[in-house]
Amino acid sequence: MIRSATFATLATALVAPAAFGAPSAIGRYDDWTVFTETVEGETLCYAATEATDMAPKAANHGDVWFFVSNWGSGQARSQPSLKVGYELRADLPARATVGRSGWTMYGVGREAFAQDRDDSDIVDALRRGSELHVEAVSSRNTQVSYHFSLSGSADAIDKAASLCR
Repeated sequence: MIRSATFATLATALVAPAAFGAPSAIGRYDDWTVFTETVEGETLCYAATEATDMAPKAANHGDVWFFVSNWGSGQARSQPSLKVGYELRADLPARATVGRSGWTMYGVGREAFAQDRDDSDIVDALRRGSELHVEAVSSRNTQVSYHFSLSGSADAIDKAASLCR
């Protein structure tokens, strides 16, 4: 089952950070950065990395990030998600791949989330792998592809989790 309440809150927080206050960068770990912010009075801690490659080159992707998020309340722990600068097709799931392992991610507006049962497997793969690849389809039917470096991911994920315990 997918965490729909978490989706709505997290999507709102990450899409419209000005309404909630600017995130604070806590530290950089190679290609990953750890942030904290307060969302409706609650602390959100996340490790994030920007896409290193985007296709098709001619498309307007906006900012493209991959997150591993934690809520101080425990509403979400080590929840992976993709955030893009356009609307995703909700009826065509994205696919995240690290090495030979892959997972389906479901679009909610400008973000995609995995099913709860896959969260820990994805995060384990992010910690051990060298590159994350995500393929998705925009609401305009553009097939997109992103690559993310996983250099520093393990330390960043650990730091974000420790900040929201």
